[in-house]
Amino acid sequence: RTVGELACTNRRPVKMPFTRFVEIGRVALINYGPEEGKLCTIIDVVDQNRALVDGPYGITGVHRQVINLRRLSLTDFKVKIGLNARAKSLKKAWAAAGVQEKWAATAWAAKRASRSAKASLTDLGRFKAMLAKKT
Repeated sequence: RTVGELACTNRRPVKMPFTRFVEIGRVALINYGPEEGKLCTIIDVVDQNRALVDGPYGITGVHRQVINLRRLSLTDFKVKIGLNARAKSLKKAWAAAGVQEKWAATAWAAKRASRSAKASLTDLGRFKAMLAKKT
């Protein structure tokens, strides 16, 4: 045994700190820009900072486009697709994986929905909410 091997024998196995990687098929949430709040799928990685994403448009309303990775929040969901998958095969993969239903069941989606519902309240609605909170 070498010295390096002896030094590593009493260590615990290393657990990876990250589980969400920028990879083909990863479902992401757009967090900035005109399509903020919509889900999309990474279908190709252009370079270190950008990825080609697609909705599919019929389900999420996101067209195929190159988007900066800083504008994406990666989710735990992954769809099994190939590199540069067509919209038709992407739509089938989304349906097979049940991404929309899984997303709706997450706390992240519930928090976004409650925040948008609170933002769309009228003055009377805010007043009623304040009264309900007091009692």
